[in-house]
Amino acid sequence: MTLGVMGRKVGMTQVFDENGLAVPVTVVKLGENIVTETKTKEKHGYVAVQVGGFAIKEKKLNKPDLGAFKKKEIQALKPLKEYRVDDVSSYKVGEALNVETLLTPGMKVDVRGKSIGKGFQGCIKRYNHGRGPMSHGSKFHRSMGSIGAGTTPGRVVRGLHMPGHMGDDNVCARRLTVVRVDTEKGLLLVRGSVPGVDGGLVVISASVTKWN
Repeated sequence: MTLGVMGRKVGMTQVFDENGLAVPVTVVKLGENIVTETKTKEKHGYVAVQVGGFAIKEKKLNKPDLGAFKKKEIQALKPLKEYRVDDVSSYKVGEALNVETLLTPGMKVDVRGKSIGKGFQGCIKRYNHGRGPMSHGSKFHRSMGSIGAGTTPGRVVRGLHMPGHMGDDNVCARRLTVVRVDTEKGLLLVRGSVPGVDGGLVVISASVTKWN
């Protein structure tokens, strides 16, 4: 994963572009995104940057974690996330990431978050299956129908779409466009929808998907 920033989803609104067209955007409130540790090949076996997302109260951390922050003279931060990088010489512990250099208007980004939980759902809502006739006399309305043949193979094949728990999964929305970066207010506007509830944690990083 490329270096990214953490934020919290605020909600959706719309802005107008230079042509006067309304653009639907999701507003993300960026966190502190402070470098808390750098990993080196010699000491840790790999090269990475550890970033703290949001400032929290000290009582919300256990003593080992709080002691590590006090030793580095950094405020209490949570959550912590590591990003693999090629070189850590340009990152200093205690300094915040420069959002303007990581995210610029017009660039494509991947947004990761936990999707909204939908509870136990049937196949129509969960997998967009079709339904049967709803008229009087039909005994097949919204049920899933056959789950396989009897004699051969005589079992339910692995991976068959069936009713079950929907949502509450780690989801990545790929190749979304950054519309605006407001560093004064700490806001990021991304075109379209991003995973999760309002107030949920999201991680934004440059897209690594090769288009076509």
